Amino acid sequence: MYNNMMLEERLFGLIGKNISYSFSKQYFLNKFNKENITKTRYGIFDLAYINNFEHILRKYPNLQGVNITIPYKKEVIQYVNYLSDEAYAISAVNTIKIKENSLIGYNTDIFGFKKTFAKHLLSTHKKALVLGNGGAAKAVIYVLKQLKVPYLIVSRNKKGDISYKEINEILLNQYKIIIHCTPIGTYPTTDQYPLIPYQFLTKDHYLYDLVYNPLESKFLKKGTESGAIVKNGLEMLYIQGELGWDLWNH
Repeated sequence: MYNNMMLEERLFGLIGKNISYSFSKQYFLNKFNKENITKTRYGIFDLAYINNFEHILRKYPNLQGVNITIPYKKEVIQYVNYLSDEAYAISAVNTIKIKENSLIGYNTDIFGFKKTFAKHLLSTHKKALVLGNGGAAKAVIYVLKQLKVPYLIVSRNKKGDISYKEINEILLNQYKIIIHCTPIGTYPTTDQYPLIPYQFLTKDHYLYDLVYNPLESKFLKKGTESGAIVKNGLEMLYIQGELGWDLWNH
């Protein structure tokens, strides 16, 4: 049962699976301390199955908003009452506002990715390979369409445009942007990386990894060794986190 102190606190949190690596909780704790935000908590809700989300909603009546991460950005939509235009367009939600028993779904990944990705684009970066086809990839593809950057989706299953085995030197000479949208290489499996022919990367390539823990994944390290421009997902996390906070509170 809940004591009065717990019910007086505002609660926010992160929904995902195997998310002990996440920086989200520490980010918000630092924000609360720095900005003197009181009677507010941020928790980690590591769910083995998305249907456990209903249990979280019942257990924590003071829950006012959640971030959503891998692998539930698409599956969580079944619990949402309303979707923002962006979330509806890509069928992926990474932020939910809970207000008067209604759940409103947003996608702040779009804004966070666009702002951090676009500022490193060069004239040589004309086409992109998107590694993965999950909820995070949906936001990336939405931005690439806005920026009019042609792309191919690379996937291990038949849902992509091409498979990893089809990436070769000829393709990489044309597609100089490579955006990694899967959890491969995330802590604790930091020795893993997408299986692409890194020997064909050059200084004209641009590698963006949505992974932020570790700060330099094996994917980015291999890009750095080839002289490529590299960018991790930490700044994107912070930007979408701030936008989510604004949505929860205004």
